[in-house]
Amino acid sequence: MAENGAFEKRSSESSGQSVPSGPSDRPPASREGVPCWVDAQLSDVEAGKRFYGELFGWTFEDAEETDDGAAGESVRACLDGEPVAALVRKTDGRMPTVWSVYFRTPDAAALAARIRAGGGQVVTPPHPVGALGTAALAADPGGAVFGLWQPGRSTGFGRRHEPGAFAWAELYTRDTEAANTFYGDLFHDALFGPDASPDFGRARVSDVFPAEMPPHFLVHFLVEDVADGLAAVARLGGRVRVPPFETSYGRVAVVSDGQGASFALLQR
Repeated sequence: MAENGAFEKRSSESSGQSVPSGPSDRPPASREGVPCWVDAQLSDVEAGKRFYGELFGWTFEDAEETDDGAAGESVRACLDGEPVAALVRKTDGRMPTVWSVYFRTPDAAALAARIRAGGGQVVTPPHPVGALGTAALAADPGGAVFGLWQPGRSTGFGRRHEPGAFAWAELYTRDTEAANTFYGDLFHDALFGPDASPDFGRARVSDVFPAEMPPHFLVHFLVEDVADGLAAVARLGGRVRVPPFETSYGRVAVVSDGQGASFALLQR
């Protein structure tokens, strides 16, 4: 079964690069490398609203107007009035139907340069999203895609680590040691800093998914009971991709919505 662990701590000697040391005055949730947002790219946002609204109790509001007029392309999902995710309409049918995770950064351009230097790629360069912040998409050396978010008016999650909200991001990769090196160097403070409590782990693709599955991030949402969640997913037209299994961070099942976007239900 999956390793499902947080990243192993590595010294600056083993990584070959200097790493921050000593206390940090930044609270854990604001450190660079903390997952701060998730969104789903969907062909049918209205269908997505019905599915996730029923499954997680989300309500929805139109996204704030941006300079490029893209407000009508997405909705913000809320739990008890606080933002927890976004559903975004795909503008190109060739785009994958996926959930993506975004990592917080104070400087998206500088982080993008470090990603390139570490052997990753910048898929979509940093660009402003109105006054909300700056976004980018990147890929690690194994090809797993993730997002960057430099906060402006929007800092990300209003709620997390509670039923119906984001709880964990698992990277499924073919080379966990390479992932440890890449992300440990990028996000050392968030993973190993004082009071760090990472909600980001890694496992080999073949531990849960077929070996031919591309490396990817799997977004986990907390539920009170996985079995109840699976019954709701089936009733709403979704599918069970991987039946429940035990991990070091809880009981997990991998599912997909009616449009094929995969995510995980996590019971702790």
